[in-house]
Amino acid sequence: MRYIFKKPLFPYVIGIFVLVLLTGLVLSQLTSDYIILFSVLFVEFVVLIIMLLHVFDRYMKPIKKVTKTVNELVKGNYRARIHHNSSGSVGELSNKVNILARNLSELTIQEDMHEKQLTTVIDNTESGLVLIDEKGYIHLVNRKFVSMFGKTPKDYKGYLYYDVLDNEKIHNLVQQTFLYEENVKESFTQIIDFNKKYIQIVGAPIFNERRILKGAVLVFYDITELKKLELMRKDFVANVSHELKTPITSIKGFAETLIESKENNPEVLDKFHKIIFDESERLQLLIQDLLTLSNLEKSEFELKVTEFDLVKVVDEVVAIIGQQAKMKKLNLTVDIENKLMIKADKEQIKQVLINLLANAVSYTPENGEIKLEVKKTEEYIHVSIKDTGIGIEKNAIPRLFERFYRVDKARSRNTGGTGLGLAIVKHIVEVHDGKISVDSEINKGSTFHVYIPTNLS
Repeated sequence: MRYIFKKPLFPYVIGIFVLVLLTGLVLSQLTSDYIILFSVLFVEFVVLIIMLLHVFDRYMKPIKKVTKTVNELVKGNYRARIHHNSSGSVGELSNKVNILARNLSELTIQEDMHEKQLTTVIDNTESGLVLIDEKGYIHLVNRKFVSMFGKTPKDYKGYLYYDVLDNEKIHNLVQQTFLYEENVKESFTQIIDFNKKYIQIVGAPIFNERRILKGAVLVFYDITELKKLELMRKDFVANVSHELKTPITSIKGFAETLIESKENNPEVLDKFHKIIFDESERLQLLIQDLLTLSNLEKSEFELKVTEFDLVKVVDEVVAIIGQQAKMKKLNLTVDIENKLMIKADKEQIKQVLINLLANAVSYTPENGEIKLEVKKTEEYIHVSIKDTGIGIEKNAIPRLFERFYRVDKARSRNTGGTGLGLAIVKHIVEVHDGKISVDSEINKGSTFHVYIPTNLS
């Protein structure tokens, strides 16, 4: 009965009361018995009230709950449901609203999942992305773009591109993309963390279904490594040409001299023959090193891993290099355990030791010292080769393992080096999943550290 005095039913209750009064006026004309009259009116009032409550509970109350649930759905609360047992059309309406709510909830979950997936893909792509609308406002920047240009996404989103991107080439590219409505490509350099980076940018227009321009997406590619490879290729071709030119010119020149000369002096002839032989040997060494380096860089290259005693390999290398060291009056010492088993490519490790020790001998003045030390840890076999040679400038160390790079070009050629020894060493160490580093100081010497994993399979 408490529902009678609530706002939704109160007007109907007043209407029933008025209807009962009118009925009483009509009946008062037909009978003078007030007891019968009031009894009839009371019964009529009670019946009408019961009928009203039944209608309210059966139809109006469920519809009110349906309306409330629909309002929640409109607000975006897709968890809202109708918890009311109803039958007939109202019950069917309640079920349909609940089904709609469930579908909207599932659709929202799917949209959230797709949005997260798309955001994950966009943020983890290796290219920088910027989304600009038709008015020039930035709507999206990904993680890679932020790492390229600094700041945070909040410093870009919602701003005009020319207010937050201070590169003229980017401005021109955006303008051309909007003007010509086609993909536009541009390149520029950017200083990132004090390093020079080469950036390629592609602008692509965005159209709606009616081919109306709605914005543009900018894709930023970091092509620094490609540029470095291009420069390395150019340097490699130039260096190979230069290195081959010197011995070939010498061989050709002295051969022509021998052909044209009438000289019969055996000493002169022996001298020319010796020069031709030395230059051809130098040419052979260069070609051999190039082939070795090329073989190491092949993707199908496989190490011939065996277990061997590193002490025996060190003894073989010292026997080879020791003669050169004695000729220069160098003190070569070795510090290694009595037996040191290692799993690696025996011949490649031997090449590493020969190249590093030969370099130490070449760049250490007479009466100097060279120390080869080998230690075993849980993770690595640590080989260090220390000399008291001429040393290396700090700015030259990063380029030390490049092909044909020489710290002292004149001295390198005099010692017969090809300029590929350290590049070969680096590749051998890397294919063993190892590491190599250098400590050096001018006129005090250098120490090369090589780390080969102990668990190499």
